[in-house]
Amino acid sequence: MSVAQAARPPRPAGLQNPYSRLPDWFYPANVVFWLGLFSLYGILVTFFDFTPAHFGPYLSPFDSPEVAGRVLPPALWVVWVPFGFRLTCYYYRKAYFRGFLWHPRSCAATEPARGTYWGETRFWIFNNLHRFAMYVTVVQLAILWLDMVNSFWYRGHIHFGLGTALMLVNVVCLSAYTFGCHAFRHLVGGNRDCLSCYRLQYRLWKGVTVLNVNHTIWAWVSMFTVWATDLYIRLLSHGLIPHGLWS
Repeated sequence: MSVAQAARPPRPAGLQNPYSRLPDWFYPANVVFWLGLFSLYGILVTFFDFTPAHFGPYLSPFDSPEVAGRVLPPALWVVWVPFGFRLTCYYYRKAYFRGFLWHPRSCAATEPARGTYWGETRFWIFNNLHRFAMYVTVVQLAILWLDMVNSFWYRGHIHFGLGTALMLVNVVCLSAYTFGCHAFRHLVGGNRDCLSCYRLQYRLWKGVTVLNVNHTIWAWVSMFTVWATDLYIRLLSHGLIPHGLWS
């Protein structure tokens, strides 16, 4: 037996996903659980909670911007913006295709028995919608930054509380997710045949690429920061948790 043959690791008994050491069911199961749970939470607060999640200087991302004279649940006026953006997001499409529709994580795996899939070809309007959803999301993101700045000032005094910290972390994570998306990266540098010939644009594209490389992480982290921020402010607005003397 040669040295090379002796050093060769034993062949695994079964096929192993080359991208992860975790079982193949782990990723789609987590997508279904967490994304499904967040979607259920979003449905409940959007359609059944008529109390604005606004307490002191805090305003929930579900209810921002506030709409005067409304007769519908507050979140229903604005939730379509992040919903449309995440529904058409390139990463989230991959996530719920593999989670809820049980598409395999690798091209080498056998596709489950189902009808022919035409989502990436005939349903092209859905794919391009992400670009336009991003434009509206950037506007809402600017409003969320303004809400965060306003949370530092309450009743004529500087204020900093748990809600302020949550709102700050939330807008930072949402910004990283939004400006790291594939549509924004294409907007920055996708219209040049020689991108490196335009130094300023090329540097901006490289900066966006840094965020884009971790787009998956920002997609999940920003979802949880939105969830935590809304939950905290909503519980305050309903009087379910103590709020301190500043209120």
